[in-house]
Amino acid sequence: MNNKTKGILYISLSSLFFSIMAITVKLTPNIPVVEKIFFRNSIGLIPILITTYRSNLSLKPNNTRLIFIRSILGVLGIFCYYSALAKLNLADAVILNKLSPFFVLILSFAFLKEQITKKQVISLILALLGAILIIRPAFNLSIIPTLFGLFSAIFAGSAYTIVRKLSETDKPLVIVFYFALVTTIITVTYMIITGDYVYPTLYEFIFLIILAISALIAQLFMTAAYSYAPAGELAIYTYLNIIFSITFGIIIWSEIPDIITISGASLIIIGGYINYISKKNA
Repeated sequence: MNNKTKGILYISLSSLFFSIMAITVKLTPNIPVVEKIFFRNSIGLIPILITTYRSNLSLKPNNTRLIFIRSILGVLGIFCYYSALAKLNLADAVILNKLSPFFVLILSFAFLKEQITKKQVISLILALLGAILIIRPAFNLSIIPTLFGLFSAIFAGSAYTIVRKLSETDKPLVIVFYFALVTTIITVTYMIITGDYVYPTLYEFIFLIILAISALIAQLFMTAAYSYAPAGELAIYTYLNIIFSITFGIIIWSEIPDIITISGASLIIIGGYINYISKKNA
């Protein structure tokens, strides 16, 4: 395989494992969201510490303020995403979360002064229309879970935008380490103060471990993918996450998406493809 093919393979596997992570979130409904976040990130600290120790790398941050803000936004993004997964169909929560690249476009334009092309404006409009179809605005409490899904994308997009800025001063391993560390500290503190945690059963504990490991493997595959091919060439393949999630939702929970959900997902994927083509041509 050439490098681009390897990159496509690894990013596809990354999407698969992110879908597996989402499944485990839904399969543990009795575990509080904060506790799931704790398992997801605390276990991820272990391989990072091993890597830095073996490689004799420094974890000293250069831009502490931005790293802290990125970590807080990341925690909020995961909280909203897991909350959406708990209440929505798997596909709907994943589709809304995949709006994050479009928020990166908007925020990068607003704060990093990056230019947006006409094609990217079209992609934003299509993504917005797709989001409206998924959310199906209703002025009652039923809209809350979909708003969690939408805000998961907003917070994630904000975090990714800051990561783009942080890449000028700090190494990826440092950024990931402090995200995992800050998340672990916040979740542990919250659980101690509020008592909002439960002792998992063996069944739940196994799925929490799978949650953490699948998230870690997904991150590793994503990192490997971007080492073989530019991000712009791989971005469109991250939308395989939607396909995997729809498939798993049908198999596990018999969640057959209706025509409105399919239409919304199609608009978001088309918008993603237009954005991908725009970046590739640039």
